[in-house]
Amino acid sequence: MEHINCLLMNQGVALIRTLAIKPDILLLDEAFSALDSQSRIKVSKDVYDIIKNENKTVIMVTHSIDEAITFSDKVIVLSKRPSKIVNIYKINFNGERDYLKTKKEDNYNTYYDMIWSDLNE
Repeated sequence: MEHINCLLMNQGVALIRTLAIKPDILLLDEAFSALDSQSRIKVSKDVYDIIKNENKTVIMVTHSIDEAITFSDKVIVLSKRPSKIVNIYKINFNGERDYLKTKKEDNYNTYYDMIWSDLNE
């Protein structure tokens, strides 16, 4: 558990340090992949809130369909190498962007199924 807390703190410090230089765009490359499920949910919500409050554009690379749907306004699905754009989805939810709440939205499973299908073509 100490390792997880240290990792969470390091990621938080790195994000704050990055935001301090006021970039126009942030790149998050598998930002939460080293975290267990519970920590990922907590940290990703905090990061999402910070990014929204700072009004930043973020390009997030992830292999997690859940993560992509929950925290993105747009999901771009890429093919295997050589990568090409397979599809682009505009993600719309009525409620707050919270991992557990978003998964209960009516259209969550529709997004998930479409993205899953694109990845398996």
